Amino acid sequence: MRAPFVSTLHIAALAGLIAAALAGCASAPPPRAAANAASAAESVAAAASVTEAPAATASAATPPAGTAMAAADTAASAPAASDSGAAAVAPGGADEAVPLERRFADWVAQFRTDAQAQGIADATLSAALDDVHYLPRVVELDRAQPEFTRSVWDYLDITVSPQRVTRGQARLQQVRASADDAAARYGVPATVLAAIWGIESNFGELMGSTSTIDALATLGFDGRRAGWARSELLAALKILQSGDVDRAHMVGSWAGAMGHTQLLPSNVLLYAVDADGDGRRDIWTSAVDALASTANFLARAGWRSGEPWGTEVQLPAGFDVGRADGALRLSSAQWAADGVRTADGSPLPALDEGAILLPAGARGPAFLVGPNFRVIQRYNNSISYALAVSLLAQRLAGGPAVQGAWPRDLAALSRAQVVAMQSALNARGFDSGAPDGLPGPATRDALRRYQRSIGVAADGYPTLQLLQQLQGD
Repeated sequence: MRAPFVSTLHIAALAGLIAAALAGCASAPPPRAAANAASAAESVAAAASVTEAPAATASAATPPAGTAMAAADTAASAPAASDSGAAAVAPGGADEAVPLERRFADWVAQFRTDAQAQGIADATLSAALDDVHYLPRVVELDRAQPEFTRSVWDYLDITVSPQRVTRGQARLQQVRASADDAAARYGVPATVLAAIWGIESNFGELMGSTSTIDALATLGFDGRRAGWARSELLAALKILQSGDVDRAHMVGSWAGAMGHTQLLPSNVLLYAVDADGDGRRDIWTSAVDALASTANFLARAGWRSGEPWGTEVQLPAGFDVGRADGALRLSSAQWAADGVRTADGSPLPALDEGAILLPAGARGPAFLVGPNFRVIQRYNNSISYALAVSLLAQRLAGGPAVQGAWPRDLAALSRAQVVAMQSALNARGFDSGAPDGLPGPATRDALRRYQRSIGVAADGYPTLQLLQQLQGD
């Protein structure tokens, strides 16, 4: 999921959008009773990133995991990856006169040759590719450009709902021994693992049912992210060759993420573990393996055992909100010396690299977040996602909900409005990068500089009022 912007929605309207997203998935999620419709909607919405753009590729150096039903949001605005192998001919490309089926078959044949050269056995290639299918819906979803994003409070209303907390506590109890074993081995709290599990697949209810091989072959052939898709498809073949899963059961989201906690194939190769001792790393049907694999991912991404993600805080009167940019990292003692206090008045948690976070601007709640919060962003590079995981884990452990009030009267900007804001900032010398409708760090930094120039609180939060002022200037 990357940074799609959506107008502030009432919960009823948001549920409608979620239902539409379900209808548009490459494969429909498993049927469920009407009583479970709300939790299904939660899981789909939870997969969509809100204010930040998650990483689109996986690597050992910077491990991100694709989110489950992240469909249009996750891949829609991901940067195109260069093709490191044979060039793919896009469905609407120069060879358009050749039937698509023929072009796809030619691509598969070339990929098969390349995969064989990299050690994939003929038996594995036959099992995976002899009956591979091109999935037009995957291409549609990958190219989708969402017009809107949702506000962080709408996102948290769904991902950290009371129903999600209650269900999460019950599900965690069912796997408590295994989750505690993973926590002891990797140093990642069981509640954090359960929070990721809940947000990624609604505790195993919505893992996706699209063939991973078909989806990645389609994306590799399509060409927009060919290099990334080819590498993930090769990783998927290596998983098949290992015997951890067969082709029929290697299913997940349309974008290639799989299992209870929605790992990409490359991350399965790097981090998946056999925690239940059955001889297979089974993230698809074994919640035990999936939770331990996620713990391994986070541990190797730098999780600090025994250190909290952060806490909600109160900022002192006159605090320069321009310091809440994520880049300024101070110890808790230094922030305390500046007058920062926890929301409940208790001492700040011990963090040596804490940053102040204002996910809804100066009018919303404030948080002090540490290294473990940033590790969660390695799983999905979205501030809203990391905040949802952190807050859900806190609630699962019996902790409080957010105490501060969200500025629910503010409407989030559409992508077109963000493009207009970025263009206006650039025109006035506040470089925000190429206008793309995605308010990432460069846009927020440019907006802070503009806000300082006009003498207002420099929180970097895009609002309609600031857009109108920029256009008026």
